[in-house]
Amino acid sequence: MRPVDIEALTVPGAPALRGDLLLTAVSRPDLKTNSYRGGLRRVDLDGGEGPWTHGIQDSAPAISPDGRWVAFLRAGEGSGREAKPQVHVIAAAGGDAKRITDLPLGAGAPVWAPDSRRIAFVARVPEPGRYGTENADGETPEPGEEAPRHITNLFYRVDDVGFLNDRPQRLFVVDAVAALDEPAPVDLTPLTDDRADVEHPSWTVDGESVLIVAPRDWAAEDTVRSDVYAVPAGGGEPRLLVRTLGTAAKPASAPDGSILFYGTEFPGLEEVARNTGLWHAPWPGGDDPSPARRLTDVESVDCDIAAGPPVVLGDEALVVVRHRGAAELRAVPLDADLAELKTLRCLAGESAAVKSFTVDGERIAAVIGTPESSGDVVLLSGASPAVLTDYSKALRDTGIRPLEELDATASDGYPVHGWVVRPEGEGPHPVVLMVHGGPFAPYEWKVFDEAQVLAAAGYAVILGNPRGSAGYGESHGRSIVNGFGTVDALDLLTLLDEALKLADLDGDRVGVMGGSYGGYMTSWLAAHHSGRFRAAWSERALNAFDSFTGSSDIGWFFAEGYVGDDPDEQRKCSPLTYAGKIDIPFMVVHSEQDWRCPLEQAQRMYVALRRNGAPAEFLLFPGEGHELTRSGKPRHRVQRFDAVLEWWGRHL
Repeated sequence: MRPVDIEALTVPGAPALRGDLLLTAVSRPDLKTNSYRGGLRRVDLDGGEGPWTHGIQDSAPAISPDGRWVAFLRAGEGSGREAKPQVHVIAAAGGDAKRITDLPLGAGAPVWAPDSRRIAFVARVPEPGRYGTENADGETPEPGEEAPRHITNLFYRVDDVGFLNDRPQRLFVVDAVAALDEPAPVDLTPLTDDRADVEHPSWTVDGESVLIVAPRDWAAEDTVRSDVYAVPAGGGEPRLLVRTLGTAAKPASAPDGSILFYGTEFPGLEEVARNTGLWHAPWPGGDDPSPARRLTDVESVDCDIAAGPPVVLGDEALVVVRHRGAAELRAVPLDADLAELKTLRCLAGESAAVKSFTVDGERIAAVIGTPESSGDVVLLSGASPAVLTDYSKALRDTGIRPLEELDATASDGYPVHGWVVRPEGEGPHPVVLMVHGGPFAPYEWKVFDEAQVLAAAGYAVILGNPRGSAGYGESHGRSIVNGFGTVDALDLLTLLDEALKLADLDGDRVGVMGGSYGGYMTSWLAAHHSGRFRAAWSERALNAFDSFTGSSDIGWFFAEGYVGDDPDEQRKCSPLTYAGKIDIPFMVVHSEQDWRCPLEQAQRMYVALRRNGAPAEFLLFPGEGHELTRSGKPRHRVQRFDAVLEWWGRHL
């Protein structure tokens, strides 16, 4: 895989299935337009697929319960209002799509009501005079001429989204079928006020209310905690249904009217590295919220909320669980009580990654990534899974190198798990140790473009999930709380040593690289174990906890959660403190609009290295945020790959 082959990374989104209609939205980088293109595709239940819509950026298909209509999001060209995703509706039998919203910042994914008429969604609503809207004087100020933002809370901006308080995310409900007869998009009034961002809408089984997640006490105080509310579909005050022990996400109404949701528990202020479990609560009988019961084990079950809400199938609920680099579709009995992972039926995802799924009757359709695929639609009904699409054929034609599993044991007896991706040929190959971000995240059993591009250029790439990663138990993830740079560093070096036992890897030509927390570990390893590495590539890194606390969008709770609030401890755990020990070639890479690990984190490290005489360089991407390598502008992604290959070509 070459850098320009990112255009072959065609990724399907969450599927929608009703009767014989199976839809997914695909997206791929397009270098010519420097954007992501894609539309809705119809997948044949017997295999094969083809275009179903012809928009340039169509996504989020949702089929009405009666199977008559499909709602989806469509965005256009440009950078103004016309480029924002708006809700469209089209007959399932085909025809022209009708736009039913015209919101200045676009709309979120549509969710059908049980009556197959109404649609719920969330959308950000800007204050007048901001983000291209008119102010009270009828003027539309340029961004640099907008009024100052008055901020009174801590959670006021998010990377790759922007400022929040002046464009709160609010709930909408529209009669989509009636809107089809209107000559213009419907004039909408939000059902929630501007005090709190709401998210994850879903309908109650009776269609009377919409379930949402909102911050604790409707954002009255600074908090990362969240609860489940119900908003009357016809308008009215939100009702608190479940007060969680931490957070809530993706609530869903069970057939009996009870509530399922994903949730975490925070004992005290310990708000990081917590497994997400599946919870159940009855509909409240009175004015007080219902007590919730955790169905899954705290230690062994970590649900992946990105894969979609829980779905009831018979007497079980289907969820995706992260497990040793896999993302497995598991079935949780509705009467379970702290069920351990080993007791939950696995329907799909062994040595693979289930990215999303949907259920229609007894049939399940899922998007699954594998070591040979970035994601395909798979029908799980029947005796054996049926892979219906082949979106990764063009990618495989470029040459995909296999993931070879590695197991090792650290010096303290702890098991370490990861993979090596080796190039073709006999070697000896230069080696790059690659560290993921998070830290509470995993490398997975699926195609990873970073590793494939390096392997195609002749480098062996080592991928590991050291202590601190997700999917190996909550205690594994929390092993580095108050211990950044300790057992996580030990595990990474252990995995490196295990890989170097392979005869075709060159232990004298080793580099280290990573982004975010991986950038942190790159800086840490370069300072404390520089003798192991020829050079380092540290990207979007957290380098100094003292300034991160006040500058990062999550710094106000993340830093304290992982290292505490003692300034001496924060300095002790910061790679910047040890910049003077780094003497190997060191590339600092960052994005100008990164709000997760702000630009000053890179600037401080780069200046310290240069002043200490280290051979440091700085690569800075304009207009990008923290997610450059995954969703940044396609040309920037290629330019970054070119720079990566030039760097390792020079030093390894």
